Amino acid sequence: MTAQTVSFVAKSGTGKTTLLEKVIACLKEQGYKVGVIKHDAHRFEIDHPGKDSYRLAAAGADTMLIASPEKLALIKRHEEAPPVEELIASYFDDVDIILTEGFKKSSMPKIELHRRERSPTLLCRGEQHDPTLVAVASDEPLTLDVPVMDLNNPRQVADFIVERFIR
Repeated sequence: MTAQTVSFVAKSGTGKTTLLEKVIACLKEQGYKVGVIKHDAHRFEIDHPGKDSYRLAAAGADTMLIASPEKLALIKRHEEAPPVEELIASYFDDVDIILTEGFKKSSMPKIELHRRERSPTLLCRGEQHDPTLVAVASDEPLTLDVPVMDLNNPRQVADFIVERFIR
């Protein structure tokens, strides 16, 4: 059975990665296995010239898997980014919860981060009403049709995730 997924969305610079780091730590303290998918709109490179894996990929390998006793990394070339649902089905069958960062246009349940200094309006409750919004983590009190949590309280966010998506 595939784990539930929730996506953290916000404008750039709001603190998605910082909050996710802390929420993951809270979930791990409770014994949960956590998977994460980060959306990157830019081209990134995890392999580097001179490394054997880089040389093999440069020689034409379409798929390159680097495996060690502690971890593995898959490098797979593709023409366009696969849908997040395909990534989840392919790689996340051994976790209790999948957290994604980004994917604001997906149909996944979303927790939006709101920081007053970054934006006066919400992505999911501004001009567009996103029905997949399940909560907001904010640095200011808001009155919304979904729960509002303290952006600076990762334990509260983790507890919400456990109650809503894991139990």
